Amino acid sequence: MRGLFVTGTDTGVGKTILSACLLAAMVAEGEWVSAYKPVITGLDEHAGPDDPATWPTDDELLSTASGMSAREVAPLRYGPAVSPHLAAELAGEHIDPEQLLRGARAAALPDAAAPSTGEGAAGSEVAGSDAPRNGRRRTLVVEGVGGLLTPLAACYSVRDLAAALKLPGVIAARPGLGTINHTLLTLEAARAAGIRVCAVVLTPWPDQPSELELSNRETIASLGSVEVAGLGPVRGLDRSDLARAGADLPWQRWLSGSSA
Repeated sequence: MRGLFVTGTDTGVGKTILSACLLAAMVAEGEWVSAYKPVITGLDEHAGPDDPATWPTDDELLSTASGMSAREVAPLRYGPAVSPHLAAELAGEHIDPEQLLRGARAAALPDAAAPSTGEGAAGSEVAGSDAPRNGRRRTLVVEGVGGLLTPLAACYSVRDLAAALKLPGVIAARPGLGTINHTLLTLEAARAAGIRVCAVVLTPWPDQPSELELSNRETIASLGSVEVAGLGPVRGLDRSDLARAGADLPWQRWLSGSSA
């Protein structure tokens, strides 16, 4: 499986915008991509597309970047803004880890080979409307939920899913105060599970970083023995805007598994 697993130090640290920028940059370079967010919560709090001030939901932004539909991107969908295991419990459901794994693996298959897993399930219609039908496997970008230890089910975390998929990890983190501790803890948790982290991405990385932000970047790289990149401000939310921001990231090298 070719792809990246994007996680973060917490919720709201830029995982989705980073994932969308990576996807859009890949598309701009001719990659056939697939986006997969195994579970999305908080849909009840979204005002809807008719409100121009509303930021897109995660699945909508990943849909824009990948050319897939929002439901193809995020097959398990819940209204309350709570952790996935609680959202499922409130809906009278149980999240099956094997279903999450099947969904991710199906999303990486070429269109003709993707198995149907039932109405609304991941992998049933994994092709974007502008994707070529040439039998090539997709480059998969999986975006986690919250941080690595966020529970997806009672005894199954985002970290468990990332470790099972064996994709190189990319950690989204804030550039400001507090990020050193949060990022190093996330690195430690990932490596303890055998996840190879290819980079930390600080986002949004300002055009004129402060002394604190520059120090944070250098300190994380040094103490974490990891490549640290910055994702600059995204000027708009269409695919071309996302691609321009993502083009500055060395995602080709991250995909290939080569070191910095």
